[in-house]
Amino acid sequence: MATKKFTILHSNDMHGDFLAELGGKPGEMIGGLALLSAYINKVRSEEKNVFYVVSGDMVQGSLIDTEYKGISTIEIMNYLAPDIVALGNHEFDYGLPHLLFLEKMANFPIVNANLYIKTYHKRLMNPYKIINKDGFDILFTGIITDKVIDSIDQDKLIGSFVNLEEASAEVGKICNAYKNDDIDLTILLTHIGIDSDQELAKLLKPEWGVDLIIGGHPHTFLKKPVVVNNIPIVQAGTSTNQVGRFDIVVDDDTNSIVDYQWQLIPITNDIVKPDQQLLDFIDKFKKEVDDKYSAVLTKLSTKLTHPAREIETSLGNLVADAFADSSGVDIAFVGSGSIRVKEMGPLVTLNDLMCCFPYNDTLIRYSITGTQLKKIFTHIMRSENRTGEGECYQVSAGVKAVYSDKLDSLTINSKPVTDDSLFTICLQGFHANNAVPYLNLTEFKETKVISTSAQDVLIEYLRSHQNLRSLVDNRLVYTKS
Repeated sequence: MATKKFTILHSNDMHGDFLAELGGKPGEMIGGLALLSAYINKVRSEEKNVFYVVSGDMVQGSLIDTEYKGISTIEIMNYLAPDIVALGNHEFDYGLPHLLFLEKMANFPIVNANLYIKTYHKRLMNPYKIINKDGFDILFTGIITDKVIDSIDQDKLIGSFVNLEEASAEVGKICNAYKNDDIDLTILLTHIGIDSDQELAKLLKPEWGVDLIIGGHPHTFLKKPVVVNNIPIVQAGTSTNQVGRFDIVVDDDTNSIVDYQWQLIPITNDIVKPDQQLLDFIDKFKKEVDDKYSAVLTKLSTKLTHPAREIETSLGNLVADAFADSSGVDIAFVGSGSIRVKEMGPLVTLNDLMCCFPYNDTLIRYSITGTQLKKIFTHIMRSENRTGEGECYQVSAGVKAVYSDKLDSLTINSKPVTDDSLFTICLQGFHANNAVPYLNLTEFKETKVISTSAQDVLIEYLRSHQNLRSLVDNRLVYTKS
């Protein structure tokens, strides 16, 4: 039996997490690309056959990334030199043309099998990459989350095979066309979430020979691989505070994994020292951003937090209240995923705000009925939407929605919502464009574009409101039936 050992390091949902943070122990630093680079370099020097792969969402989430629209991220990732990267939904945040520009900047291959130019039925990206390492051929392909369709909804030329059956068929096409007896290992890089990864694995035919699924999107931390249809599935949480590590043994005769070990490695200064050259390179971007965004906007009464997207948070309430106040609506809905930090304050600089809320979207006012409002809350509060893969919302003051296995009650300013009552709501443009899947809202009347810049609204609101206090005050209540 001819076997060979490979080490696969993998990240996902890095979100421009360039800088190390204080850890739990005195003097401990954790994460940041300089420490991650040092660990990757260490493993590359210790092991003969090493891959470093990324399963989507390199960009969006830090001010350095936002300021340079992902260009800084690609330049820094070129330094890390991943062997291969798959697309995530946030790679599309700066628009499809800009993504194609970033792809040309990258010194590493970016793969995706199921994003198409519809008119020509031609894939937008390279669908696969075969890498030969130490005489073994490894095939990589990528599958994207259906949220990409939301992000490029305005571009009617672009489409995708996004449901799981279609996605599995695309994997089959790649394997049938390019996987031959010389392919020793087949790895699927996904950005569809751990639950969807498991469903996808069930649909993959054994003859296609997919050996591993390395995923991303819901920021899931695993203690061990989930094995479905004999395929190990892993993710590495989020940010650069850790990296996944697969040590696998591959049989050249059977083109299969005969042994493997997987672990989630914390990236701290206890195991490596920062890659100083990369640290210096990142500092050039950081200095420019710090000089521009160091101005103090406001002082909050207390630190505000946003620990999870699926629950009401004090920071989410602040943002929703600011939008409601500025737009003069009855209810403002804020996509929980728009808030990109776990906490903010008490002192808030422009840098802090831009890191917290990097999406410079429009704000639009709509008129809807009580019946439609009930449909919205029934849809966004349902349990299957709160798994880490759904689209959740923060809402403005005056709302109280109580949900068990159904919407039990909904009041606005202590008055029950009746079917024929009328309300004004504020939505971010992205969520308005995707009102059907996200809000179950099919017919509604736009009354006014409140602002072309949600960031401007927040900046001016904070500047004019000092010592703000925001609490979790039971706007969204979940009870057992």
